[in-house]
Amino acid sequence: MKRRAFLGMPAAAVLAGCSARHDIEGGFTGIDVARGHAWRDGALPAGAAPEAARRTRVVIAGGGVAGLAAARALRLSGVEDFVLLELEDTAGGNSRAGAVQGIACPLGAHYLPLPGDDAHEVQDLLEELGLRRRVSGRWEYDERQLCHSPQERLFFQGSWQDGLLPLQGVGAATLAQYRRFSRRVEALGREGRFTIPTLRTAVAPALLELDAQSFEAWLGREGFSDPQLRWYLDYCCRDDYGAGLAHVSAWAGIHYFASRHGFHAPGDEDSVRDAVLTWPEGNAWLTRRLAQPLGDRLRTGHAVTRIAEQRSGVEVDAVDAASGRRLRWQAERCIVALPVFVAARVVEAPPERLRQAAAALRHAPWLVANIHLRAALADRPGAAPSWDNVIHGSRGLGYVDARHQALDPTPGPTVLSWYRPLGPSGWDGIDSRRLLLERPWSGWRDELLAELSVPHPDLAGLATRIDITRYGHAMAIPAPGLLATLGAPRRVVAGRLAFAHADWSGYSIFEEAFTRGHLAGTA
Repeated sequence: MKRRAFLGMPAAAVLAGCSARHDIEGGFTGIDVARGHAWRDGALPAGAAPEAARRTRVVIAGGGVAGLAAARALRLSGVEDFVLLELEDTAGGNSRAGAVQGIACPLGAHYLPLPGDDAHEVQDLLEELGLRRRVSGRWEYDERQLCHSPQERLFFQGSWQDGLLPLQGVGAATLAQYRRFSRRVEALGREGRFTIPTLRTAVAPALLELDAQSFEAWLGREGFSDPQLRWYLDYCCRDDYGAGLAHVSAWAGIHYFASRHGFHAPGDEDSVRDAVLTWPEGNAWLTRRLAQPLGDRLRTGHAVTRIAEQRSGVEVDAVDAASGRRLRWQAERCIVALPVFVAARVVEAPPERLRQAAAALRHAPWLVANIHLRAALADRPGAAPSWDNVIHGSRGLGYVDARHQALDPTPGPTVLSWYRPLGPSGWDGIDSRRLLLERPWSGWRDELLAELSVPHPDLAGLATRIDITRYGHAMAIPAPGLLATLGAPRRVVAGRLAFAHADWSGYSIFEEAFTRGHLAGTA
């Protein structure tokens, strides 16, 4: 395919239904792509002589959720002599935030489901932050931080409906498959232990059987052929894993439901979606509080280029992006809270387990666009405006409204955060990572305007600015066979190196990253 056709193909298709806007401001923000690619392309070579040396007890490489959790765990255990090195200018990884025209908004992850008892480290964090407390022997969550009602809706067949499972106008056969799938998930949940975090999962033969096949293949064998059920399950996979049901394992597809709230068909006794915690800035509300106590121990804008275990300790080399200086930290040990594919490149003589994990893991690219609107949108018939608003049949995952949590209900300017996974799915037959990098901001602007103008014809006229954040390797895809390769290790340790990242769970959510970081910091 010629480059011009490659870059123009998706935009040309979507622009047919939307008049292009050329007066909306905006651009790419949030991730310094050039900084990451300088490391990838060898502009930051490992092994170059350092210009300065530092000593510390522990180095944490990577300032995402896992790295921040490790820093908290060190502090809780009385270790204050450490440094955390982060490539970007702010810590938080996929849980960072920005602001558009003064309105806070997420640059990535935007909610946290109430954690179950298997995630007791996360429960402890929420208690520490005042988000939950015990009242008369029962845990209660801060109502202000729980997602306000209405929580979610779907634009389906020309109007909005409550919930995301397609309901209006579907036939009896579709409803029957919904109910049968609900019963099947419930039965599988009883047969196998689906836990969050996965490190508390016993990887039994039943789970490995599901892991060995794609979710799509399993659905076919089970006779789940209904188009609406499949659309919803594909949406769920793209939402949590960045890839479609043909590209994730059946274990991952079932895990989405069996590890949390189940699958609730119409008429189920408990059909209300579980509560989630959310904030205008998304999960950055959490990561900012994890980063705040670190002070100058948090070194942002530092690209780790080499991690080498020595006879008496560990050497960690990094480049300070602001000054260009090459620095070396000498420490007793290192917590490697980097994505696995990065860790495998910067760790000298990487252990076999790391090499195997890096070879097995694939990552989904993502795009997050924050759209400032100067006034509230007009709405179509049906369910009321919600926090999460999904458009049936679209490439994106819909949008969340940054002002949904505001206590003032008066309509006014807001920011909509639009999510677009670019991992392998039924939508894509192209090099999506290359598309993410090379497609101009205006192409993404036109695509999102076309998609969101279907339920909101007035959106293009109200938009004033669109800021777009690109993630080339946003999250691990739990492809068939990955659970068998990774297992469910409680800790991943090699000598003086402890590895901590959601990649070691095979998919990316806050609870997985936080628990692995916490355990690495307490080792």
